[in-house]
Amino acid sequence: MLDDACKEAGFFYVKGHGITESLMKEVRDVTRKFFQLPYEEKLKIKMTPRSGYRGYQRIGENVTKGKPDMHEAIDCYTPIRPGKYGDLAKPMEGSNLWPENPSNFETLLENYINLCRDLSRKIMRGIALALGGAIDAFEGETAGDPFWVLRLIGYPVDIPEEQRTDTGCGAHTDYGLLTLVNQDDDICALEVQNRSGEWIYATPIPGTFVCNIGDMLKVWSNGIYQSTLHRVVNNSPRYRVSVAFFYESNFDAAIEPVQFCREKTGGAAKYDKVVYGEHLVKKVLTNFVM
Repeated sequence: MLDDACKEAGFFYVKGHGITESLMKEVRDVTRKFFQLPYEEKLKIKMTPRSGYRGYQRIGENVTKGKPDMHEAIDCYTPIRPGKYGDLAKPMEGSNLWPENPSNFETLLENYINLCRDLSRKIMRGIALALGGAIDAFEGETAGDPFWVLRLIGYPVDIPEEQRTDTGCGAHTDYGLLTLVNQDDDICALEVQNRSGEWIYATPIPGTFVCNIGDMLKVWSNGIYQSTLHRVVNNSPRYRVSVAFFYESNFDAAIEPVQFCREKTGGAAKYDKVVYGEHLVKKVLTNFVM
């Protein structure tokens, strides 16, 4: 089933995952509370190059394919101490900026991140088996020390006309191995492009994560699994919250088509080797208008 979902859609729902529905909702609620704060309060954790591109960004500061996205967000990354990866990670060195208000924000989110990381590792073991590899194919130098990214995203509805575009988040694929999306239960906004090129809703199912595969898994599997285009269009009259957890390879991993996937696809590598950290830094440096 996992193999079929990854081949046919690149998107699937995950249930029975052990993270309680009440915790998933609490994470969305605390995110919504932060975004309801006065603008001056949110700016206390403003994202800057100095913060390693961590922190709060206002509406329109995130750019997809040259077009401002109609959302606000907090970006968090695996903390990187200075010099850990040499020059490769220099722009992204630092620790996360957690707001003081709501007061339980940091504790709640760090616990949630740990649970999402464990769940993602289990799903990647399933994906390794689905591809016909060993259960630990993504451990060690590939993703034994996985880098993670967390984006807490709010999609407002009352955006001034002169600033507004039609897209909450433009069409894109994700950079890493796997994404877990915890979205509001009662608003349809996340859209996935199917193999016929049509946009279809990833309709919320309470208690589930929407899971999709990213660019690094496409390269690693030599295209057996494709990362799927998706976008967000919030036509609801209500503010929408989505919390996306991105499970990536090791920051300094060189990802290339693995031998047993090449054998299944004619023998030749369809993709060049990609150093994940280089891929991420390049994207991050061109993703924001500050």
